[in-house]
Amino acid sequence: MANAKAVHAPSSPGPARTGAGGNPWLVLLAVSLGVIMVMLDGTVVGIANPVIQADLKASLSDLQWVTSGYLLALAVFLITAGKLGDLFGHKRVFLIGVAGFAITSVGIGLSAELADIIPGLSPVGALIGLRVLQGLFGALLQPAALALLRGAFPGEKLNQAMGAWGGIIGLSSAAGPIVGGVLVENVSWESVFFINAPVGIIALVMGVFLIKDNRAQTMARIDWLGVLLLSGAMFSLVWTIIKAPDWGWGDSTTLTFLGAFAVLIAAFIFWQNRAQKIGRQPLVPLSLFRNVSISIGTVLMMMVAFAMFGAMFFLGFFFQGVHGLTPLEAGLRMLPMSAGMIVASPLAGMAIGRLGPKITMAAGLLITAFAMFLMSQLSIDASFLASAIPFVLLAFGMSPVFVGATEIIVGNAPLELSGVAGGVQQSAMQVGGALGTAILGAVMAAEISGTLPGYLGPAAQAIPPAQMTGLEKAAAFGAAPPGVPQPIVDAVHHSFMDGMHLAFLVSTGIAVLTALLTLFVKAGRKAEGVQVHVG
Repeated sequence: MANAKAVHAPSSPGPARTGAGGNPWLVLLAVSLGVIMVMLDGTVVGIANPVIQADLKASLSDLQWVTSGYLLALAVFLITAGKLGDLFGHKRVFLIGVAGFAITSVGIGLSAELADIIPGLSPVGALIGLRVLQGLFGALLQPAALALLRGAFPGEKLNQAMGAWGGIIGLSSAAGPIVGGVLVENVSWESVFFINAPVGIIALVMGVFLIKDNRAQTMARIDWLGVLLLSGAMFSLVWTIIKAPDWGWGDSTTLTFLGAFAVLIAAFIFWQNRAQKIGRQPLVPLSLFRNVSISIGTVLMMMVAFAMFGAMFFLGFFFQGVHGLTPLEAGLRMLPMSAGMIVASPLAGMAIGRLGPKITMAAGLLITAFAMFLMSQLSIDASFLASAIPFVLLAFGMSPVFVGATEIIVGNAPLELSGVAGGVQQSAMQVGGALGTAILGAVMAAEISGTLPGYLGPAAQAIPPAQMTGLEKAAAFGAAPPGVPQPIVDAVHHSFMDGMHLAFLVSTGIAVLTALLTLFVKAGRKAEGVQVHVG
């Protein structure tokens, strides 16, 4: 076979050359509508879970699979999906993702009806299976959307586009808990999935007419061995993260899956290098990561997602378990952060354009650290204002980091690899968020286990070990078992607060350390002139 050849990207990216579309801001609107479906779905499922459990008689394990099945499919397939867009056209892959996501959403809402039609299928089984399928279509949609933005906007305007993108995502995140709460309380849990149908139809129509056909610059066979090795490695890693809190981090099953991840990722790296040397096109050209900014941007995205999603995971339990708020009321309490992102994300894009990513992202991470510290000081009866101030600060701190890291990863990638870069960005966010939730969850559980007996006082000696374990598990969700005396309820709530405070302090430290990494990044290229070796 011939040796790997150098592919030169166009001298300057622009809509006419990439085929991403005519007016780039209309392209942004079209792709944002597709991603809004994913964002809405991610925020409303948590609100709908209690009603789903009661309606379908689902177990706790079933509900975990409703979330974990989606996350697994999404995380495992993201990079491969990005590569499919690079090979077959990002518009085509994006539209397939939008259509599939909308159709599976409707199917989820009809889980009970499908179970009646298909022999041997339970409503919960149908729901979980369709959630996995939904994750696969979501994986097709997200990297393609970022790649279309990369192609539609010139390099000097890409950070503005990413800022507007962040604002739109912030808007959908803000609307999610409120829309979900209204629908669950007043219509049905199925309606939170049915709402994706009209959004998907609008996104499809706009995508067909506003995005020009985006065809691959080079067509090649898919690296199926690379797909198999990377998918196996990602599955092993994400599955370990999801299950390790139950298995135990030192358990033999956990170590076996971690070992499988290490072996598979090593085999993947070896094969990617080998494929490139023999003139075949690898799934992920490892030369992409020779760009220091892309490598650091990936780590930044993972660390920020670790700190944010890991710590924020507990706020729903704080508001609903400790405060006793309804899902809608809890969503309204978190509105200042989501609404703040609507304002902060476009400002972050402009700041990165003027000041560069180093200063802007470093400042954002320090603001994030301060906000996390304030949240570590929240009292058990915190007022709306007490939580709103750190929420707004968090929005203005995290927005420059998410916008900047995305621009660094996608903007520094060669145009013909923008889909893979989008997949890398999304994978880093998913893995970082899952790691943060699992590890900070373990930190929080350990703190609760250590402090709960002290809050119980002498009464702890009279509680059987099995019942104490049950109290500790309940305390991790900010709630006490029904029917227990008020002093035990108070002890559970105080131990939960200690655990949550520690989780936010850990996130504070991570944000400060991550700020140091921003010193080594640079903005996305303003012109395309690099060589990337592909098959």
